[in-house]
Amino acid sequence: MSSAIRFILNGEDVTLGDFLPTDTLLDNLRLTRRLTGTKEGCAEGDCGACTVLVGRLTETGLRYESVNACIRLLGSMHGTHVVTVEHLAAADGTLHPVQQAMVDCHGSQCGFCTPGFVMSLYGLWLSNENPNRAEIESALQGNLCRCTGYEPIVKAAEQVAWSRPSSLFDPLERDRTEVMAKLWSIRSDMQTIVVEKDGARSIVPGSVEAFAEALADEPHATVVAGATDVGLWVTKQMRKLDPVIFINHLPELQSISVEPAGITIGAGVSYAEAHGFLEAVIPAFGRLFDRIGGQQVRNAGTIGGNIANGSPIGDTPPPLIALGATLTLRSHSGRRTMPLENYFLAYGKQDRMAGEFVEKIFVPKPPEENHFAVYKISKRRDEDISALCGAFNLMLDLDGHVEDIRIAFGGMAATPKRAKHVEQALIGKPWRWDTISAAREAFDADYQPLTDWRASAEYRSLTAKNLLTRFFLETAGAPTELHRFEMEEV
Repeated sequence: MSSAIRFILNGEDVTLGDFLPTDTLLDNLRLTRRLTGTKEGCAEGDCGACTVLVGRLTETGLRYESVNACIRLLGSMHGTHVVTVEHLAAADGTLHPVQQAMVDCHGSQCGFCTPGFVMSLYGLWLSNENPNRAEIESALQGNLCRCTGYEPIVKAAEQVAWSRPSSLFDPLERDRTEVMAKLWSIRSDMQTIVVEKDGARSIVPGSVEAFAEALADEPHATVVAGATDVGLWVTKQMRKLDPVIFINHLPELQSISVEPAGITIGAGVSYAEAHGFLEAVIPAFGRLFDRIGGQQVRNAGTIGGNIANGSPIGDTPPPLIALGATLTLRSHSGRRTMPLENYFLAYGKQDRMAGEFVEKIFVPKPPEENHFAVYKISKRRDEDISALCGAFNLMLDLDGHVEDIRIAFGGMAATPKRAKHVEQALIGKPWRWDTISAAREAFDADYQPLTDWRASAEYRSLTAKNLLTRFFLETAGAPTELHRFEMEEV
């Protein structure tokens, strides 16, 4: 057992054994190391001023991703390479092409957000040699410019796309072999790490088995993967968490396997990693991921974490429930598998016994003849929390009748929940407007939503009904003139 985490910060090897479970990477960079290029803007992973790159070993090699340092807890940095904006320029002060493009295109105005934009563009530059406009905008979803100067920043991204320096200039290309060797050395020497400070403990287990043992010993510990939710418990609610078990470094929880029957996703797989696999197999589900947070959140947040915390407004449970996903829970004593919908019991309560953790999710591949869609409703399109999220999975028989349908919503009840009364109102009926019109009223038997600052109960109820209508129109083809008239009357 060790008492210190190890990581690389820019070009420095760091061994750290003096931190609290709630210490953030941002505070360590700014307050301890005086790397003040990384800013604090919102302290909730929303504005991107704190963006850094984190390199980690994957099955395909060393991968660098943009993350929010403000909500990234320090204990999760073991075995990574942290890169801040100070590391980009050459020793003689020559700017990196990403920085130079921001200068050339006048992408910096007041300058506060500029380092975060530079790091997001640097992450894009490393992973995509020729990004299109949509890919650039996606990479910048998690960065807010308070001066509203987005167009020059996008132009800078377009300029730098064709400007690629030699590996001797770019620090991450130049030092890649050396960094990989150091990270492999850290991984090969992996053992459980326990850091204690002021009576609080950070636990970094050496394996999934060690994680199960640690959680058996500390069943009330807070388990942290991406910290995109837990980080706000610290920065906004000032919670004192103890102990905390960090699991984002465990490769056993980060596997994805695709089989004819469906996809098995490890609980530690991030949204960004799962995106391509899901989009290839279930396109509508994959597209939802473009609406989950910004790129920094998608790089850090995990599907397993989105499920485990049981939030009624998590974006992935509704489509997973509609698809009939199953959940595997693991503990020191074994495993058990259940339909995902059975995991959510009540607000803040899940069917997870002491010492259990989410290990993996199996997502069945819907038959090709099925119609599947998922809709996220939020106040702004990008990087926002859902007011409600609805998913529909429909199978019609040869006569155009509803053979089976699964409908699930988040944001409409205390947990993610199926609309079983609506389903029963549709099954066996012809898939046409009069069936839909009658079934809309069954939503009132399934959900009694609350009013909060995201939406009123009346808005949520009407929107859920309208999403069923939208799903019908998208699956039934162009409506007839009679349908148009009937819908206008509604």
